[in-house]
Amino acid sequence: MGHGSLAPTGLHWFLIQTKPAAEKSALENLERQGYRVYHPRLLERVLRRGRWLDRIVSLFPRYVFVQVDVASQSIAPIRSTIGVANIVRFGTEPTVVPDGIVDALMRKADPESGLHRLNERPPLKRGTRVSILAGVFEGLEGIFEREGGAERAVVLIELLGRHTQVCVRSAYVAPSPA
Repeated sequence: MGHGSLAPTGLHWFLIQTKPAAEKSALENLERQGYRVYHPRLLERVLRRGRWLDRIVSLFPRYVFVQVDVASQSIAPIRSTIGVANIVRFGTEPTVVPDGIVDALMRKADPESGLHRLNERPPLKRGTRVSILAGVFEGLEGIFEREGGAERAVVLIELLGRHTQVCVRSAYVAPSPA
């Protein structure tokens, strides 16, 4: 089965482009019509005014996957569904997304929340040059010394002409650009 070609029967996943910021609306309206919809979402940590906040965003902004039983469901109503912009096509045919791709995305999501997470950064090594992104020492650079307990890091910074060890939140420390 080539790209975009459909077997006459069976379940197939399709990629749907939504209107801007309309993934949730498209998902709800497609489900209401009896389609199975998968909308991969990501738990993202963002720094706002010196505080880390968690927010949920689309893993693929403006896209959702829809499963259609081509033996008993028509794909035609999808395009006119509220929130939907287009069905992604390869040439003139709607593109069939291989089951393995959607299955792998589902497996990588957290089993309880259904959310994806970006890979956590690897632990810092002693002697790594770091920048402090927030807090009292925001904007300073230093040398990572060691982890300093629960979510804390000990960083050696130059303060008033002397090297001084400071303890800051680990989340506020990032490797300096090379």
